[in-house]
Amino acid sequence: MNALISVSDKTGIVELAQALHALGIRLISTGGTAKLLADQGLPVTEVAQVTEFPEMLDGRVKTLHPKVHGGLLARREMPEHMAALKAHGIDTIDLLVVNLYPFEATVAKPGCTLEDAIENIDIGGPAMVRSAAKNWKDVGVLTDASQYPVVLQELKTDGKLSDATRFALSVAAFNRISNYDAAISDYLSSFQEGGARSLFPAQANGRFVKLQDLRYGENPHQQAAFYRDLHPAPGSLVTARQLQGKELSYNNIADADAAWECVKSFDGPACVIVKHANPCGVAVGANAFEAYAKAFKTDSTSAFGGIIAFNRTLDAAAAQAVSKQFVEVLMAPDFTTEALEVFKTKVNVRVLQIAMPPGGRTDWDNGRNAMDVKRVGSGLLMQTADNRELTVGELRVVTKKQPTAEQLQDLLFAWKVAKYVKSNAIVFCKDGMTMGVGAGQMSRLDSARIASIKAQHAGLSLKGTVVASDAFFPFRDGLDVVVDAGADCVIQPGGSMRDEEVIAAADERGVAMVFSGVRHFRH
Repeated sequence: MNALISVSDKTGIVELAQALHALGIRLISTGGTAKLLADQGLPVTEVAQVTEFPEMLDGRVKTLHPKVHGGLLARREMPEHMAALKAHGIDTIDLLVVNLYPFEATVAKPGCTLEDAIENIDIGGPAMVRSAAKNWKDVGVLTDASQYPVVLQELKTDGKLSDATRFALSVAAFNRISNYDAAISDYLSSFQEGGARSLFPAQANGRFVKLQDLRYGENPHQQAAFYRDLHPAPGSLVTARQLQGKELSYNNIADADAAWECVKSFDGPACVIVKHANPCGVAVGANAFEAYAKAFKTDSTSAFGGIIAFNRTLDAAAAQAVSKQFVEVLMAPDFTTEALEVFKTKVNVRVLQIAMPPGGRTDWDNGRNAMDVKRVGSGLLMQTADNRELTVGELRVVTKKQPTAEQLQDLLFAWKVAKYVKSNAIVFCKDGMTMGVGAGQMSRLDSARIASIKAQHAGLSLKGTVVASDAFFPFRDGLDVVVDAGADCVIQPGGSMRDEEVIAAADERGVAMVFSGVRHFRH
């Protein structure tokens, strides 16, 4: 039995080679890998001895040879294949261990040049991997160090690899080649005329790994599955660990993502309750319990069967409060033992533990998507994600009346919530709590009216609230509606042809208004 080893990342390779040698497997290797193994006292045959042809062109050509690919591709059950090998003095290669030049890591480095990238495009490695993976019935192909222990255990136990193992290794190999080629395509096709790079390559190659099949999609007649990015960011929903409860549904996952993205954007203890993709209650508090109690007050009717997310450890007090309502999904960075005990009897509640980004809010970008995508008929819309943050210093007061320091904090809170509400979005807030949320209406006036109605039904007074509008008021009527409801301070992007008319209306009504200069449409 012959094993050909040619690796760029040499993690665990000496131990693997030692174990293969102990099993009586002949070792064949290339350049630096061969030297490393020889230095460890292992008998190793260099590829150049097998091919009877030296490595050349600074190592660009070393394994592109019939004595390598013939040994990988020959079908052992076909007499004519085996006769051809014998006629040309070619030995079979039964195990291939290859990982590729580090193209992805190279282009991720600051200052990487096109020349650096090109030199880290592997040619011989992918060619050998494809040959071995195609001939999986006869050849085992290892493309990652994580595969070494399983393969060794099977070889030690059974003396060979099973069909199932070889096929799984083949699939993993083709996946690796696919991802490698996609990374090269993404990088090279991002270059524009003149040498500048675009955020949007000429060909976009998505790479996603399936986490699970789902029972159905948005509706029972639709099929669905859940995928993650090839390299998911810490602090993202796909890194969640389900501690208990039923299997997550398509809608559960979509709503859970909306809740988690919103709640982790707050510095202090916060709670977000989402129903049908929109926050129906958001609040900050001294602790998880207080944040939840305030968020729940916003719209207790919509909170029924909602998705609840915390950005702090859930303790017993908060758990007891949450357990009194029907909840589909509960998320937090951690749970106390007592909190988990509360939900043990509620076996259907899906409890997810998701670690915050390693650096918390200071590492905010680490847990967010850099790009958003949306499917349209036979196409794809791609944009940079709406990761724009806002500070008090960026707000521009445009009215005679100035907001108080407390109102400025509530304005920032309301603005942050509005970012996660479907457009048109109107959000009333006070004291770090949503008081009324109007979402997803064709008319901004209707969103404002709905927010007022929801506050009324919840028994909440909008007197003295602040209000955020995700886009500008095109006419004064929208401003009049929110002021009539009780708001005395408004934040909006500005930028309308009738800004002066709306500012004049705010002065007339005696309310403060600030422009953010940032729009937050969410479609």
